[in-house]
Amino acid sequence: MKSIKSIHNFLFIFALSLTMSLSGLSSANASATEQTAVFAGGCFWGVDAVFKHVKGVSEVLSGYADGAAATAHYEQVSNGDTGHAESVRVSFNPAQVSYQQLLQIFMHVAHDPTQLNRQGPDTGSQYRSAIFYNNPEQQKLAQSYINELNANHAFSKPIVTQVTPLKTFYSAEDYHQNYLVRHPFDSYILANDKPKLEQLHSKYPALYQ
Repeated sequence: MKSIKSIHNFLFIFALSLTMSLSGLSSANASATEQTAVFAGGCFWGVDAVFKHVKGVSEVLSGYADGAAATAHYEQVSNGDTGHAESVRVSFNPAQVSYQQLLQIFMHVAHDPTQLNRQGPDTGSQYRSAIFYNNPEQQKLAQSYINELNANHAFSKPIVTQVTPLKTFYSAEDYHQNYLVRHPFDSYILANDKPKLEQLHSKYPALYQ
């Protein structure tokens, strides 16, 4: 009887240990797939489209960052005096695409990081270039990468991209979401955003989807 009881105790402890290990593994996997990044680089239509075509990205949401809830509306943000920046929030799996790779795509494909308070035909502080970091690690990676690009003269002009903590992010109106897919022949899309997708495929074919 003593032997059987010992076996039962052993099996109970083993099962408990296995359950805790699997639980820990599940939590680790969950955390590995629950990361977000927020970028601002001009009109959010094109930035949204670029990141939606990156492998490992599960969702891209167009919105307004760094301003108040009361003014997080397109008509007000368009005035350029709300503090908001047209932005996108990118949800990604770091096991498939790293934050560093997202930074590369943002800087080299999604927009021109040397344009101050404008992108292409759009002007105003709401179209500024910015990286809104969620944690110190993102801040470090973003600032280090910008420093590296400037040191290597990767662009003909200095980078003006702001690296700032994410204070607020509000989803944009429904008609702004997934705009390129819903309006593929819009003249603005054809002139400004379709070329970005072609550039993404050309520069980062392994990450294109």
